[in-house]
Amino acid sequence: MTDTDDILFERRGGLAIATLNRPRAINAMTLDMYRAFDAQLEAWGRDASVAAVLVRGAGERGFCAGGDVRAIHAARRRPPGPGDYKTDLYREEYRFIRKVHRLSKPYVALAHGITMGGGVGLSTNGRYRVATETTEVAMPEVFIGSIPDVGATRFFHMCPGRIGTYLALTGRRIGAADAIYCGLLTHYVRQDRLAALTEALAERDAETTLDRFAESPGPSKLAALRPAIDRCFGRPSVEAILDALHAEDAEWAWAAMTAMERACPTSLKLTFRQLRRGAGMDLEAALALEYRLTMHILAGDDFYEGVRAVLIDRDRRPRWRFASPAEVSEAEVERHFAPLGEGELTFA
Repeated sequence: MTDTDDILFERRGGLAIATLNRPRAINAMTLDMYRAFDAQLEAWGRDASVAAVLVRGAGERGFCAGGDVRAIHAARRRPPGPGDYKTDLYREEYRFIRKVHRLSKPYVALAHGITMGGGVGLSTNGRYRVATETTEVAMPEVFIGSIPDVGATRFFHMCPGRIGTYLALTGRRIGAADAIYCGLLTHYVRQDRLAALTEALAERDAETTLDRFAESPGPSKLAALRPAIDRCFGRPSVEAILDALHAEDAEWAWAAMTAMERACPTSLKLTFRQLRRGAGMDLEAALALEYRLTMHILAGDDFYEGVRAVLIDRDRRPRWRFASPAEVSEAEVERHFAPLGEGELTFA
């Protein structure tokens, strides 16, 4: 039993199944959901009769749209610290993602439809990540005044060349073929075969079963764009990237430049620095860095303004603290990387 119907647990043979059950919110994760899942994952990890764990999202719209940022916005007046909803959510979410990543048993995420933010964290950090023809993967945090987190500091470095930087700074949505090319997802299975896949996983070895069901997702569009992406996003600053995109005579570059011009300027500068510092980090180091950045972000105003503009009032007219990346000073960037002292994220 759990304290919430927003996440459901069941067993089918040797397969343990968690179903994110907030379809109207595209299964956005709440603190209670993380707490329930954490306790259940611990129990499944100790249970010798559990051969594999599967996580999926209810409804047709998607696997998981991320964390419940509306609840975080509602807690904006409380200072960060123990007992504060937003502080506890990020701390417990990141620790849970680390458990997913280090789970000794096969972990399979069925990432259909919208798979964004925290949904990427729940899938990409596990061993097996299944895409379908409806999959849309994105980390759009720069549009709400935040940074790509849930291990993005590590997993964007799995992408070929500078594609991780491109995805982080533009929030671009990618489908199955590109997500697999980038290493974010591992297998492609048609959505009408997910039920059969689940039944087969209950009876057979996870890797063998996934290989039997998997098909080709088709060619990656990003693979063809990689030389141009590397040329533009390998520049030494956000401003230089924007200059390179402006000079690039291509539709993809115009779309990327337009997306970055909509994003929070501070988020762009923080994300660029975050990814440069994150090269070679393991997941624990990545999450600790992201937690530090997030706590500093939550103490400011841009994040709440971004959530207001995109998700609450939906006027799409955020009033950022700075008007452009050029206005965000080196000191402003560096203060977000300042240690939190006893408030740092640690893993027992």
